[in-house]
Amino acid sequence: MNEIIASMAGSVWKVLVQVGDQVEEGQDVVILESMKMEIPIAAEFDGTVKEVKVAEGEFVNEGDVIVVVE
Repeated sequence: MNEIIASMAGSVWKVLVQVGDQVEEGQDVVILESMKMEIPIAAEFDGTVKEVKVAEGEFVNEGDVIVVVE
């Protein structure tokens, strides 16, 4: 399993994938909002979403796991 982590602290503005979705390297999976900016978080590998560990409106810290892909 591969983990996609938050590159910075912020609020989860939008979750773009669901469990079972196929993702490709470079595809945005979550958009964070920090300091009035939207920061897309992209998959770093191809695979199937096994788990989404965040919800819209939730706060995440840098390094937190946001999506698990296998």
